[in-house]
Amino acid sequence: MNLTDFLLAEMNREVERSRRALEQVPEGKHDWKPHDKSMAFGYLANMVATIPMWIGMQINQNELDIAPKDGPKFELTRIETSAEYIEALDKAVAGAREAFEKTSDDHLKTNWQLKAGGNVVAEAPRYEMIQDTFGHWAHHRGQMTVYLRLMGAKVPAIYGPSADDKEFR
Repeated sequence: MNLTDFLLAEMNREVERSRRALEQVPEGKHDWKPHDKSMAFGYLANMVATIPMWIGMQINQNELDIAPKDGPKFELTRIETSAEYIEALDKAVAGAREAFEKTSDDHLKTNWQLKAGGNVVAEAPRYEMIQDTFGHWAHHRGQMTVYLRLMGAKVPAIYGPSADDKEFR
C-alpha cells in the first residue's frame, strides 16, 4: 500500500469515529464548559467536525500561520445542531479526500511548516504532520466524549463499547 492510500484509509476510519461522536451533540450546549479554564463545548465539537480541513491545507499549502501578525484569516462558524456538525464534517472530509486524490507520495514526503506569528513552531514531512493531525483529532474527540458524559448525553462506541453503546467498533 502506498503512503497516500494508507493515510486516506486512516482518515476514513477517523471520520466514522468522529461522526458517531457528533451524532450525540445535544442542542443548546454550545457555550457549556465543565470548568472556567476549559474550552466551550461548541468550539470543541466544531474542531472535531472541521479538523479534516487541516489535511487539505497540509497537502495543498506549504505552511499555515495560526496566529498571523496581521490578524486571523479564518473564523469558525457557530454551529448549534448535530446535523450541522455532521454537515461541516462531510464538507471538511470532501476537501481532504480531494487533496489526497490530487497528491502523490513524493509530495507527501516534502516538508510542511506550522507557524505562529511568522515563526516556525513545527516542521516535518507532510505525511508526519497529517499523522499528527489524526492524533490531535482523536485527542479532541476524546475530550468531546468526556463533555458528552458530563452533560448527560450518550457516549458512543468509538474504539470499543461504552456504557451507552455496547457495540464493539
